[in-house]
Amino acid sequence: MPEAGNSNVELAHHLGERNPHSKSFEADLIEIAEALVLATVAIATAWSGYQAALWTGRQAERYGEASRLRVEAEEVATESNQERLYVAATVVEWLKAEAQGQTKLADLFERRMLPGFKPAFEAWKKTDPIHNPNAPPGPQLMSGFRSPKAEQATNLNSEAVDVFEEGNQARQMSDDYVRTTVMLATVLLLIAVSQRFKVHSVRVAVLVFAALLLCFPIYSILRLPRA
Repeated sequence: MPEAGNSNVELAHHLGERNPHSKSFEADLIEIAEALVLATVAIATAWSGYQAALWTGRQAERYGEASRLRVEAEEVATESNQERLYVAATVVEWLKAEAQGQTKLADLFERRMLPGFKPAFEAWKKTDPIHNPNAPPGPQLMSGFRSPKAEQATNLNSEAVDVFEEGNQARQMSDDYVRTTVMLATVLLLIAVSQRFKVHSVRVAVLVFAALLLCFPIYSILRLPRA
């Protein structure tokens, strides 16, 4: 009987020695898993922050370019309006000279007509505007009339709209990366909270939840375009 008792004591002692080793191995696995998750979060956060900064820079660049194009378009549009006013005044003086039979003065105004408006003016003259009441009021109202400055201003405004839209898209990309960074911070918080628990089952549950939550920002990073 004493030998059987001694055997039970030795067996209990042996099991008692194996249990701490089992818990230690389980704790090591949890810590390794937490370290892997933390490493992934650190790398993903750095990349997400880097991309957010790049997209923010591109947003500012595109907005600045759009502003420059709009200013240039305004300048060209102002020049176009000035040319139109000059042509209108020249046409009025030409009409006066032509109606009064002042041929030399009329020829002078013709020579002073801007080159870009010259074809329209010559076509308008053929309609006999002095004697023909159905003639267009001026060369600028002729069908097929083109103002290079006005067209340039329109093209610049259209380009500015496209560039501004690129800036909006860059801002959206930056916001998406910032949102991803916030999700990564949530995962980091969960890992920090899980390490406060002494019960392994609770710690494992929080770790698994954090790992699952990590899948969403990782998917976003893989899906989002790079700057």
